[in-house]
Amino acid sequence: MRKFLFIIILAIISMVGLLAKPALTQKRVPTFDEAVAVIKKYEGMHSPKHWPLVGYGHKVLSGEKYKRGVQLSEKEADRLLRSDLKKLCARYRSFGPDSLLLAVLAYNIGIGNVGQSSIITKLKAGNRDIKDTYVAHCRYRGKVNSQIQRRRHEEFELLYVH
Repeated sequence: MRKFLFIIILAIISMVGLLAKPALTQKRVPTFDEAVAVIKKYEGMHSPKHWPLVGYGHKVLSGEKYKRGVQLSEKEADRLLRSDLKKLCARYRSFGPDSLLLAVLAYNIGIGNVGQSSIITKLKAGNRDIKDTYVAHCRYRGKVNSQIQRRRHEEFELLYVH
């Protein structure tokens, strides 16, 4: 009887261990709101003196309704940022879980620069070892900028799906 009870207890412990294991190995999926927050943190609200950038770094294009010298409200800037980021996410949708990370990078350095980067080449080849390549996009006027480097590290840690 004791042996039987011992075997049942071991079986229950094993089952609990098996059931608990998937929860430990689940991947954390970054959220769109986290991406918006990190962009807001590093872009900050642009003032009229930053024209043609408005809101949180939106570059005004020909034909858009934004006027030089006019400050966007927080609500308008947030709406514009979310709209821009959704478009970028759609553009990189084929990269699956990496689409949000690529969209955030493109928001800052531009679609053309992301398209020409070795990050895209690596991901297309199935190489997910992109941290160094991602963080390397931290130059301003040819020199490494410590704040941009900090931003890249934070974006990667927050938005990269391991």
